[in-house]
Amino acid sequence: MAEVPEELRYSEDHEWAAETEGSKTVRVGITDFAQDQLGDVVYVQLPEVDATVGAGDPVGEVESTKSVSELLSPVAGTITAVNDALTDAPELLNTDPYGEGWIFELAVEGDLDDLLDARAYTELTNKD
Repeated sequence: MAEVPEELRYSEDHEWAAETEGSKTVRVGITDFAQDQLGDVVYVQLPEVDATVGAGDPVGEVESTKSVSELLSPVAGTITAVNDALTDAPELLNTDPYGEGWIFELAVEGDLDDLLDARAYTELTNKD
């Protein structure tokens, strides 16, 4: 069964968002469930820093040995940072999806209330 940390919020598209301390910024990545479905990740197309995105907008791609999937922003905002380590080590999405495998940070416009909590995300993934 996939790991679903309680403190994170989740999109129905299998991205997670973690609020960073003391700011209106979130760190975003793909969930353990998503990386398991993708298989071995071989390439990550990172989003552009300073890009303004809406909730659900495509911001990059994750390529695995099985498929290519769009990376979607879970909330609206402006991208403030990307995880350059993924350029040389895309497998971090598989080995540490909630830690070193984060993908980008976003200055949030609005709040995270539209995202799922851990319980609701677990229910979603158990249906799949």
